[in-house]
Amino acid sequence: MSWEILADPARRRILELLAEGERTAGQLSAAVAEEFGISQPATSRHLRVLRDAGLVRCRAEGARRWYAVNPDGLREIDAWLDRFRGLWESALSSLEAEIEPGRHPRDEHRRPQR
Repeated sequence: MSWEILADPARRRILELLAEGERTAGQLSAAVAEEFGISQPATSRHLRVLRDAGLVRCRAEGARRWYAVNPDGLREIDAWLDRFRGLWESALSSLEAEIEPGRHPRDEHRRPQR
């Protein structure tokens, strides 16, 4: 997958909307037009790029096209981000130790007597 696909804010917004649940092309077009001022054909091009990259899937129901996130397409992104998760998990654990009384070694003398 090419990272340039996610560089476009309208495409990222489409993925965010789809993360909330399946939507029609018309619903996506209306939301993206309102937020970014782009046309329905431009939204259709963004959807095609996302579909071709395997990030979204599309199903036809009559004249409507329903779009949804393709979890398989996000696995490559998730795998890449995985190497960084330890960085913020470690930072969050350190923060938790700082703000929770009794969790930090220097708090030993501050613990209430029971």
